[in-house]
Amino acid sequence: MAEGLDRKTLFSAAEKAKMAAAEPLAVRMRPRTLDEFAGQKHFIGEGKLLRRILEADRPSSLIFYGPPGTGKTSLAMVIANHTKAKFHYLSAPAASVKDIRDVIAEAKDRLATAGARTVLFIDEIHRFNRAQQDVLLDDVESGVLLFIGATTENPFFAVNSPLISRSTVFAFEPLSEEDILQLLKTAVADKERGLGKFDVEAEEKALKFLAVMSDGDARRALTALEVGVLSQAARRAGKGIKFNLEVAKESIQQKTIEYDGTGDTHYDLASAFQKSMRGSDPDATIYWLARMIAGGEDTRFIARRIAVCAAEDVGNADPMATVLAAAAVQISEFVGLPEAQLALAQAAIYVACAPKSNAAASAIWSAVSDVKSQKTIAVPKHLKDSHYRSAKKLGFGTDYKYPHDFKDGFVSQEYLPAALKKKYYDPKEAGYEKNIKLYLQKLETLIQNSKNVPKDSGNKDR
Repeated sequence: MAEGLDRKTLFSAAEKAKMAAAEPLAVRMRPRTLDEFAGQKHFIGEGKLLRRILEADRPSSLIFYGPPGTGKTSLAMVIANHTKAKFHYLSAPAASVKDIRDVIAEAKDRLATAGARTVLFIDEIHRFNRAQQDVLLDDVESGVLLFIGATTENPFFAVNSPLISRSTVFAFEPLSEEDILQLLKTAVADKERGLGKFDVEAEEKALKFLAVMSDGDARRALTALEVGVLSQAARRAGKGIKFNLEVAKESIQQKTIEYDGTGDTHYDLASAFQKSMRGSDPDATIYWLARMIAGGEDTRFIARRIAVCAAEDVGNADPMATVLAAAAVQISEFVGLPEAQLALAQAAIYVACAPKSNAAASAIWSAVSDVKSQKTIAVPKHLKDSHYRSAKKLGFGTDYKYPHDFKDGFVSQEYLPAALKKKYYDPKEAGYEKNIKLYLQKLETLIQNSKNVPKDSGNKDR
């Protein structure tokens, strides 16, 4: 049991029963063994890493990372039971360094006197500051206690590196609809810990509805089931309760969209959105856009992502993409939601369906890299500004050839010194850019032909 629940040992059996009855269904239905644990088969299934560690009875400190309601606390308690270790629970927002030191002292005494291990489970470990996390380091490394931390934030950003290096990180995934459906059925039938004593007749489609609407959160699904059953229990004296689709809809109300505007979800969805546009999949693009809008993402952030993708991934293959993206930025600023979603959707779909070329982006990336890493090249004299007195005395601009004074508005002259003559822009055979490529090839032909023409054959210089 958790440290907060250990005080139950001070109460009588009747008092313990009353306290247990007050626990919500999600707490009462926590798994007691590895076989009862639902989900996370990628690391707790047969032959997987964590199960092998536990079967070998060689547990190490762990960090559980994932969304709420996926079993992080439950698995920590199962591990404590499996290893026959004392289980202490601390919530990081409410705990202090003194609380940690007290648990460590007790763990040392228990290990020295009885050879028994201690599991210290810290929920929301990312809420501990650096000093609080550092208190754990020596005793975690020496094996005095088995530390298990749980966090909804990416631990590689939210947890100190020394603590990460002493722990094994396991990423939890939202439970599948099948896992949650099985949990709900078990809770309906279980007479000891669940709702079996109420003689509940649960419709399959009602339970499936909860499994879908809970979005991988077992706690949310079990809470909705309990609300639906208990709301009828008083009227029906606990007998003949029907849990149908209508009751299920009333119990869970509306679906909660998991979204953290500054955490992993924010960056992961933005990444999926931009990669879907780049990958020319309008359906995936619009889905990830909807996820961000429904989660409350700032429309300006979304519009900026569309604009970046239009310039980077479409570029000159369809210059209209950048124009439309710029319009979406302005419209989202001007009108706000819900109307802004229309302009965002239009621009995002246009970018997704446009021909793709990153030639312009590659050109500037390469040029900036050269500017930063190579010798700075001076501007040639004939390209320097000559619109001021004394410029000609210095020889600035005197040899410049004005392209419009020549046929086709083009004349061959040096714009980049031969020392850094490099092809930065290489247009692709995509969309409008193939026309640009043909035009540049035409100019290259003119340059080659001009090498065979006497120097004085041009018109006037300006």
